[in-house]
Amino acid sequence: MTDHHIGMIVPSSNLTMETELPRMLRAREETRPEDRFVFHAARARMQHVTPEQLRVMNAQAERAATELADARPDVVATACLVAIMAQGPGYHCTAEDAITAALRAEGASAPVISSAGALLAGIAALGARRVAIITPYLKPLTQAVVAYLEDAGVEVVDALSLEVPDNLAVARLDPADLREHWRTLDLSRADALVLSACVQMPSLPSIQPVEDEAGIPVLSAATATTYRILQELGLPPVVPGAGRLLAG
Repeated sequence: MTDHHIGMIVPSSNLTMETELPRMLRAREETRPEDRFVFHAARARMQHVTPEQLRVMNAQAERAATELADARPDVVATACLVAIMAQGPGYHCTAEDAITAALRAEGASAPVISSAGALLAGIAALGARRVAIITPYLKPLTQAVVAYLEDAGVEVVDALSLEVPDNLAVARLDPADLREHWRTLDLSRADALVLSACVQMPSLPSIQPVEDEAGIPVLSAATATTYRILQELGLPPVVPGAGRLLAG
């Protein structure tokens, strides 16, 4: 049996990253008990999803990485998709490099992933060129996500903004509501559906049911982050009941 240590940099008000990722990897342990997962989180202050607070939170990432370095994690994931995407196209590379440098300065060798980069990787792994997305953000921030994806070569054919600015309120959204929200989207040209383009908006219980109904792959920022974590650990990216991306 091997314990894999996962470091997470999360917004101070994020409740879902530390719920959905462990839940997925516990489900994996039930089918593949030889690998177990231990989580270590460092927090960066952010209460409201506004451009100003997102910038302030980004500035805390290196401090959080330095704290995580002491735990010698096997992989580090930074999880606030819109905080990165709102800084402009390709910023996930800049953020990952800065966190990597902070870890290396403290002698930690963990690879670094971001939920923003992971979502792009997950879409690519599914062979999708056109997606529809659901976000909890106000419309200007959703448009920043759309622009980020499209700069990376992913066409966004439709987008739904739930317009919830309070980050704790986002965590309290009922994931079951997504089973109806997706029906308002035009999926006629979509290769995949991003059911939650946010690691704070709960979606895991609805991923597989919506995929089964929609007939196209369904993923989220959280399932994509889990996919990349397992890849970086050198493990098959398999989690039961979490959509095609994690179906092996």
